[in-house]
Order: sequence, then C-alpha cells, then structure tokens
Amino acid sequence: MGLCVQFNLEARQQVMEFPEDFNQLELLNTHGHLIPRGASSLWTGSKEEQEEVEEDEEDGNHSEEWYLKKEETLKDRPKELILWAAENNRLSTVHSLLTVDPLLVHCYDEDGYTPLHRAAYSGHVDAVSTLLAAGSKVDPRTMDGWTPLHSACRWSRVTVASVLLQHGAELNGQTNGGLTPLHLAASHTSSPRTHSAHTLELLLSQRRLQPGLRSNSGETASEVARRSGPHHFLFEMVEDCVNVVPIS
Repeated sequence: MGLCVQFNLEARQQVMEFPEDFNQLELLNTHGHLIPRGASSLWTGSKEEQEEVEEDEEDGNHSEEWYLKKEETLKDRPKELILWAAENNRLSTVHSLLTVDPLLVHCYDEDGYTPLHRAAYSGHVDAVSTLLAAGSKVDPRTMDGWTPLHSACRWSRVTVASVLLQHGAELNGQTNGGLTPLHLAASHTSSPRTHSAHTLELLLSQRRLQPGLRSNSGETASEVARRSGPHHFLFEMVEDCVNVVPIS
C-alpha cells in the first residue's frame, strides 16, 4: 500500500504528481514504518510462515468486548466503520453496513484507501471476497495510485493476491511512482519475516505478466530483486528459454 502522507485539504483534492526520476521504493524503505499494516495473513505455507502469522495475531489480539466498544464509537460514522471493519475482518459488521447502504463498498479514506484496500493489506480473504461480491471495484486507486493488488503484494498477502487476480485485478498496473505489484513483491525478498517468495511465484506464473516494466526510477522488478534479497532466481520463470536442440 502507498505511504500515508499528511496532505492539507487543498492538496488532497489534487492528483499527486511525481518527477520522472522519483524512486518510490527508496521512499518505502526509509518511511515504510508510516504505512499501516494488517495484523494477519491467511497464507498457510511453511511452519515458519505459520509462526509468523500467529505472532502477528498475538500482537493485534483484542477481546470481543474491545471490538464491540470500537464499533459502538463508530456507529454514527458508517464510512469510518466499514473501513475499520474491513481492516479487522469484522464480517458481520461489513454485511450489516452494506445491507443498509450498498454504496459504502465504494467509500474511501483521506488517502484513497477503500474497504477492499484495507482488507487486502491485512490479508483477510473472507472480507476481500465479501466486498467483491458486494460490488467493489477490483482496481480502485489511492492518491498514490495503489490498487488492492499492490497492497496485497507489498505485504506478501499471497492468498489475497490470488483472489484479486481471479477477479480480474490489473496485473501490470503501475503506481504514480511506476511500481507494479511485481516490483513491490520483489523489493521485500530480504526480510525473514516477509515471505514474498510465494507472492513472486504467483505473479511470475501469470501469462499476462509484463516483467520488463520499469519504475519511474528506471528499474525493472528483476533488478529490484537482484539487489533486495535471495530470490532473484525466481525470475528465471519469465526469462527466454534457450533451445539447445538443433532444429532439423
């Protein structure tokens, strides 16, 4: 997901413009702590990955009473409530709100994040599926040009990314900084707590992928992966094969 930059009201009404050499990945590396992230991922891979999910859930663990109190404080602000509910996988609340006002599925916060963005970066597959079934657009854009697929790939939410792609998400969409979902997955291969290899495999297996797209800073996703961590070899999946068998 994109950086939550503090804009004044006038600035929020304008489309952000980036210089051609703007490097959004560098900004993510230096200011990534400003990006809100969800508490859990539903990817059920290795034991190590499952332990990471459990740790994240413990970090964000709250009692049912806490959630109910939070919902009570937001009950008169339905837009804020559905954004919060999507981020926290409160499916019954999402259903109730959409029953009363189906258009809430299209609402967004001051930075342009919709309920689908929130559910995507938090790794909540059920919430993502519910919102899509309720009519959410699969590729809404934030002020930084991020789609829910960008958000899912930024946080290695591979199961969510798969669902979004099945619903026609734009595989090669670029942010205002020129980043594709593949750039974002490739940029987080070095962290032991960010299991982006699975996300890379998912994206690289897509027939419509355009792996050679460059960001505004001039880098391809492969070049990002080469300097970011140990999984650059996965890009062999999309490299041209050399036919060593003579054709008669």
